Amino acid sequence: MSNTARDHDVVLYGASGFVGKLLAAYLAEHAPEGTRVALAGRTRARLAAVRDELPATARTWPIVEADSGDPASLRALAESTRVLATTVGPYAKYGLPVTEACARAGTHYADLTGEVLFVREAIDRFDAVARETGARLVHACGYDSIPSDLATFLLAERAASDGAGGLREVRLVATARGGFSGGTIDSVRGQVDAVRRDRALRRLAADPFALSPDRDAEPDTPQPPDAAPPRRTPDGRWTAPFVMAPYNTRIVRRSNALQDWAYGRSLRYGEVMGCGRGPAGAVAAGGLTAGLAAGLAAMALPPTRALLDRVLPAPGTGPSAAAREKGWFRMVVDAETEQGRRYRAVAAGSGDPGYAATAVMLGESALALALDGDRLPARAGSLTPATALGGVLVERLRAAGHTYTVTPA
Repeated sequence: MSNTARDHDVVLYGASGFVGKLLAAYLAEHAPEGTRVALAGRTRARLAAVRDELPATARTWPIVEADSGDPASLRALAESTRVLATTVGPYAKYGLPVTEACARAGTHYADLTGEVLFVREAIDRFDAVARETGARLVHACGYDSIPSDLATFLLAERAASDGAGGLREVRLVATARGGFSGGTIDSVRGQVDAVRRDRALRRLAADPFALSPDRDAEPDTPQPPDAAPPRRTPDGRWTAPFVMAPYNTRIVRRSNALQDWAYGRSLRYGEVMGCGRGPAGAVAAGGLTAGLAAGLAAMALPPTRALLDRVLPAPGTGPSAAAREKGWFRMVVDAETEQGRRYRAVAAGSGDPGYAATAVMLGESALALALDGDRLPARAGSLTPATALGGVLVERLRAAGHTYTVTPA
């Protein structure tokens, strides 16, 4: 696709939503001069209101009306742009028509989904189509799951360059300060309901290789559990289950398989939440573990679900600007290779990880797809951040102020 073949370089679909507004503001500040950006969604008046709040240079951006329930409008939208970045979720409810339109139009696509079931269905239905048209369909371009995916990518790259063999044991310890939006919670509701109703979907969600491109070819290497009792790391930190681990780990394993298991066929990859040291860390780990279990159980039962729905954030809402500014994330990833060499990667950034930092991640992913095509891996189809964008995205995120490092441990 050439620049002249499409009206826009990047279209932001869902620009009037909570995260969409943050992404629009980021692109207005950071897209290079001459980048052709458009705002898209169902309601022109709401999109115009978002545009009016942007810097003057962005107030001429075109507005495109499109609705996930109207295939013709999505087809026209996808055919108008080189890249479509969508923040419209829950993706299982609204995302498949958007993904299909991009796959069939040969339009690169980036989303923020953290929904295993949606990604699996998108792979099954549209991967082959996208490979034929040359579209890169890149899921998980936010805090789900860029830090996890790129940190592991960098670890494998460093180990390979050192002749240290493939990765064997890799564990990520996440610490962060941030909040939840109503949209994120709505996505969790949808997945809880889906696995409760359908035993096959429940088995799929529990499979550590649920997103593999070839499940039968996966090695028999047992993977760490997604949830485990509180425990301490060798350096004394208490850990608890990480709410994003069931998704992030499957994205990382898909990245490995899409590259013919270049990270290592004996890779064991897991993620936990860091809770500090000493008695306070132990109490925090126990409380977080119990809270996560109780929250999921309450969401699965209709009586308690009704109570939760009254107090949890509604779709379209999220943390305040002050809270977003105070947020941060830091992921420390320790790896041991097949030859016994040890490395440590760090992925970190400022701003609420799910919103301020995610706007940076999705924004730079969209710009990389639109502007860096000649430098990207020669792949198409249903991809991950590491396999679609790789080192180009690492460079962009470093330039945007995020940290990505790998050192011998």
